[in-house]
Order: sequence, then C-alpha cells, then structure tokens
Amino acid sequence: MSAIIQSIEAILVDIPTIRPHKLSMATMGVQTMVIVRIKDSAGLEGLGEATTIGGLAYGPESPESVKLTIDTYFAPQLFGQPADNINTLRVRLNRTTRGNNLAKSAIETALLDLQGKRLNRPLAELLGGAVHRHIPVLWTLASGDTARDIDEAKSLLAAKRHRDFKLKIGSRPLMDDVRHVAAIKAAVGDSASVRVDVNQAWDEATAAKGMAELQAAGIDLVEQPTPMKDQAALVRLSEKFHLPILADEAVADASDMFSLAAAGFAGAVALKIAKAGGPLRALEAATVASAAGIGLYGGTLLEGTIGTAAALHAWSTLDNIQWGTEMFGPLLMKDDIVVKPLRFHDNGVELPTGPGLGIEIDEDRLAQYRRK
Repeated sequence: MSAIIQSIEAILVDIPTIRPHKLSMATMGVQTMVIVRIKDSAGLEGLGEATTIGGLAYGPESPESVKLTIDTYFAPQLFGQPADNINTLRVRLNRTTRGNNLAKSAIETALLDLQGKRLNRPLAELLGGAVHRHIPVLWTLASGDTARDIDEAKSLLAAKRHRDFKLKIGSRPLMDDVRHVAAIKAAVGDSASVRVDVNQAWDEATAAKGMAELQAAGIDLVEQPTPMKDQAALVRLSEKFHLPILADEAVADASDMFSLAAAGFAGAVALKIAKAGGPLRALEAATVASAAGIGLYGGTLLEGTIGTAAALHAWSTLDNIQWGTEMFGPLLMKDDIVVKPLRFHDNGVELPTGPGLGIEIDEDRLAQYRRK
C-alpha cells in the first residue's frame, strides 16, 4: 500500500548574504527561502525549496506568495493523496493552478526527495542516473566595484574554487558597465571565462552596441540582454554577433524553449528548476534545447543547499552542460540550515550522496533563521 501525504509545511527562512549582491533591478543583503517539508504516513519526510532573487523586483512570485500558495491552494489538494505518484499530483496542481512555478518546483522537489528516501536511492537515480559526480560552478562578481571584483576573482582562482565568472550589469550607463567588465577580463586574462548578465535591462539598440563592445573585450557570453517577452530581439542579436547569448528569463519551460528555437535563436539557455516548475520540467526544456543545438547552462535563483542539491541531481544526468553551472547559492549566504553543507572544490561541487537529495535539515539553525 502506498504511503499517504499527511502534512505539508512551508517555512520562510531569512539568511544574510556574505556581501551585497547587486542586480540590475535590486540589491540583495538577505536571501529568503521557502523550505517545504512533506511528511507521509510511513514517517518519512521530503524536502523542497522555492527561492527567488530580489523578490517581486525580479518576477511575479515572492517568498510570501509562494508560502501562501502552498498553504492555501496546494496543501488541501495533496493531503491524503498517495505520495509516490508524482505525475498524478503534478497534473492535479496544473489543472487547478496557473503559473506559480516556484511553488510547484518546491513541491515536486519534496516529492522526489520523499520518493528517493522511500526507495533508498539518490534523486539522480530516479532521473536515470548521474553522468557527472563533480559539476563545474561559476561565481558571480556582483559588488559593483571594479577593484574589489578583480581581487575577489584572483583569490578564487588561486584557491581553485572557481575559474568562470559572471558579472551583473545593466544598472549603470552602458559604457561604465563595459569599462568595468573589460577591466576585469583584462585582469584575469585567459585564466578565466568572464560572462555578463544584463537581467533584461537593455533595449535592442543598446544591446547591439553593448554586445559589440563586450565582444571586442573578449567576453564569452551575454545573458538575457533584452526584456523577456521580446524573443524576436534575442533572435536578431544572436544572428548579428558571434558572441553567444544566454536566454534566461525568456525561457521558463519546454514550450518557451521550442518557441525560441523555432524562431531561429542560436546560443544557450539557462535551465532553472524553479522557473520550469521542478527538476522534471527543467529536464524537458533541456531535451528541447539539445535537439535544437542550443547549449545548456545550469542556472540558479540563488537557492540554498536544498534547492541547489535538487538542481545538481538534475544537471548531473545531462550528457553535456556546455556552459557549466552557477549553483553557488549556498556560498553566498553567511550560514546554512543543513547538517552537512555541499562540498565545493576544484572549480565545482560534488553531487551529494545518500537517499533522495542527500540533505538533512539542521533543526537548530532552521529555528534560528525561521521568520517569526
């Protein structure tokens, strides 16, 4: 007999960041996570996480709205249901609730974690098995200060913690951003890959000028230069420059990926379990991208260890992640709420072992950072 879902809890957790994290639309000093705990009638618990960057400044879901959605709309539909039929539960939620992919991702992750614990198998095995046990991870240089970012990059290179770097730009005048980026690329030279994330801040004309300057400066990748709904601009820019574009906010799921690929986009896509609605949905988008010859990148919404581990299990099953990943969220936070943090070394991170996610909550730290 299947184990039955007996309780669902969504908890707001606030952890300060190690430094201000500057985006084009907001600056973060605290990361808020929604931690989901689903318990079944066999006494097992599955963990999930929904996290965004910059709250409603970034997208339509905030941590507070995710908690409300799960408590008010999802939990009543899931109580008393068999915990092992994840597809049936996903279809149920999709038929009654539009969007809310962050909340759905946390639920799907918790159900997969629960399934892995029930079967005593890592989550990656439920997804077909890990191709990679050590996954490359870049670091975002987001202080906004050129000298500080150069020092940070050089120290991380020396420690072999990261060799790929991303810069958040778009909040300052174009040429100020270009000079900032070019100085950092010149400082690290060929020892590191340098990419930029514009977070939708440019119109197409500004993006064309910016990409020409960045291409000349030796930058390797430009993430989402134009607004998410202007897919045509991304296609035109990808045709104009040999500097690749990374589509992020423009692609949430497999349907978006198909539309962009069919329009003629050539470049790469940032996969994110949160924007897709869960690890299973993110891998569907990866399949469409790969079929269209579009490169893959493991993206993050700066999740903590639980959400990061879920994404790592998904990315580990992909044959070729051409642009690596940015699963550094836990490193940006001053503390953690898990017993055993992820192991970052040799410019990447190890896939956690153990049943499900391979992650265990530290109850004392959870209580410390839980929003009162």
